[in-house]
Amino acid sequence: QVQLVESGGGLVQPGGSLKVSCVVSGSTIRWYTMSWYRQASGQERELVAQIFSYSTITKYVESVKGRFTISRDDDKNTAYLQMNKLKPEDTAVYYCAASRPGDPTYWGQGTQVTVSS
Repeated sequence: QVQLVESGGGLVQPGGSLKVSCVVSGSTIRWYTMSWYRQASGQERELVAQIFSYSTITKYVESVKGRFTISRDDDKNTAYLQMNKLKPEDTAVYYCAASRPGDPTYWGQGTQVTVSS
Protein backbone atom coordinates (compact mmCIF):
# COMPACT_ATOMS: atom_id res chain seq x y z
CA GLN A 1 0.00 0.00 0.00
CA VAL A 2 1.55 3.26 -1.15
CA GLN A 3 1.05 6.13 1.27
CA LEU A 4 2.04 9.78 1.03
CA VAL A 5 2.28 12.06 4.06
CA GLU A 6 2.84 15.80 3.69
CA SER A 7 4.22 18.09 6.36
CA GLY A 8 5.71 21.53 6.74
CA GLY A 9 2.77 23.79 6.03
CA GLY A 10 1.99 26.79 8.17
CA LEU A 11 1.54 30.52 8.38
CA VAL A 12 4.13 32.76 6.73
CA GLN A 13 4.29 36.45 5.94
CA PRO A 14 4.30 37.70 2.36
CA GLY A 15 7.80 37.49 0.92
CA GLY A 16 8.70 34.65 3.25
CA SER A 17 9.72 31.07 2.58
CA LEU A 18 8.38 27.65 3.46
CA LYS A 19 9.40 24.11 2.56
CA VAL A 20 6.84 21.33 2.46
CA SER A 21 7.74 17.66 2.42
CA CYS A 22 6.06 14.50 1.18
CA VAL A 23 7.25 11.16 2.54
CA VAL A 24 6.41 8.11 0.43
CA SER A 25 6.03 4.71 2.05
CA GLY A 26 5.21 1.33 0.54
CA SER A 27 7.14 1.92 -2.68
CA THR A 28 10.19 3.60 -4.19
CA ILE A 29 9.84 7.27 -4.97
CA ARG A 30 12.08 7.28 -8.03
CA TRP A 31 9.60 5.01 -9.84
CA TYR A 32 7.04 7.82 -9.78
CA THR A 33 6.52 11.24 -11.23
CA MET A 34 6.00 13.35 -8.11
CA SER A 35 3.66 16.31 -8.31
CA TRP A 36 2.56 19.11 -6.03
CA TYR A 37 -0.94 20.45 -6.43
CA ARG A 38 -2.73 23.16 -4.51
CA GLN A 39 -6.35 24.00 -3.91
CA ALA A 40 -7.42 27.38 -2.65
CA SER A 41 -10.78 27.81 -0.97
CA GLY A 42 -13.57 27.72 -3.54
CA GLN A 43 -11.23 26.95 -6.42
CA GLU A 44 -10.25 23.89 -8.42
CA ARG A 45 -7.13 21.92 -7.64
CA GLU A 46 -4.16 23.25 -9.63
CA LEU A 47 -0.97 21.50 -10.68
CA VAL A 48 1.96 23.53 -9.33
CA ALA A 49 5.12 21.53 -9.99
CA GLN A 50 6.34 18.13 -11.14
CA ILE A 51 9.56 16.16 -11.07
CA PHE A 52 9.63 13.25 -13.44
CA SER A 53 10.51 9.68 -12.59
CA TYR A 54 14.12 8.55 -13.00
CA SER A 55 15.18 12.09 -13.79
CA THR A 56 15.66 15.57 -12.44
CA ILE A 57 13.47 17.13 -15.11
CA THR A 58 10.99 19.53 -13.56
CA LYS A 59 7.97 21.48 -14.68
CA TYR A 60 6.19 24.43 -13.09
CA VAL A 61 3.03 26.41 -13.52
CA GLU A 62 3.85 29.89 -14.78
CA SER A 63 2.74 31.65 -11.60
CA VAL A 64 5.43 29.97 -9.45
CA LYS A 65 8.37 29.86 -11.86
CA GLY A 66 11.47 31.37 -10.28
CA ARG A 67 9.94 31.18 -6.80
CA PHE A 68 9.22 27.47 -6.15
CA THR A 69 11.57 24.52 -6.50
CA ILE A 70 10.52 20.87 -6.52
CA SER A 71 13.07 18.22 -5.60
CA ARG A 72 13.31 14.61 -4.57
CA ASP A 73 15.62 12.72 -2.20
CA ASP A 74 15.61 9.10 -3.28
CA ASP A 75 17.48 7.95 -0.17
CA LYS A 76 14.83 9.48 2.08
CA ASN A 77 11.95 8.56 -0.25
CA THR A 78 10.80 12.14 0.11
CA ALA A 79 9.74 14.91 -2.25
CA TYR A 80 9.97 18.57 -1.39
CA LEU A 81 8.56 21.87 -2.51
CA GLN A 82 10.67 24.87 -1.55
CA MET A 83 8.54 28.01 -1.75
CA ASN A 84 10.21 31.43 -1.74
CA LYS A 85 8.87 34.95 -2.16
CA LEU A 86 5.45 33.75 -1.09
CA LYS A 87 2.39 35.79 -1.96
CA PRO A 88 -1.08 35.83 -0.42
CA GLU A 89 -2.39 34.19 -3.58
CA ASP A 90 -0.21 31.15 -2.80
CA THR A 91 -2.51 30.41 0.15
CA ALA A 92 -3.99 26.96 -0.35
CA VAL A 93 -3.94 23.36 0.77
CA TYR A 94 -0.93 21.74 -0.87
CA TYR A 95 -1.15 18.10 -1.91
CA CYS A 96 1.54 15.78 -3.20
CA ALA A 97 0.79 13.02 -5.68
CA ALA A 98 2.71 10.06 -7.05
CA SER A 99 1.91 8.67 -10.49
CA ARG A 100 3.26 6.20 -13.01
CA PRO A 101 1.75 4.30 -15.94
CA GLY A 102 -0.37 1.34 -14.89
CA ASP A 103 -0.83 2.49 -11.31
CA PRO A 104 -3.49 4.67 -9.74
CA THR A 105 -2.38 8.11 -8.68
CA TYR A 106 -1.62 8.21 -4.98
CA TRP A 107 -2.41 11.32 -2.94
CA GLY A 108 -1.40 12.72 0.38
CA GLN A 109 -3.82 14.25 2.85
CA GLY A 110 -2.68 17.83 2.20
CA THR A 111 -0.98 20.52 4.24
CA GLN A 112 -2.27 24.06 4.69
CA VAL A 113 -0.09 26.97 3.59
CA THR A 114 -1.31 30.43 4.57
CA VAL A 115 0.46 33.58 3.43
CA SER A 116 -0.70 36.56 5.42
CA SER A 117 0.60 39.49 7.41
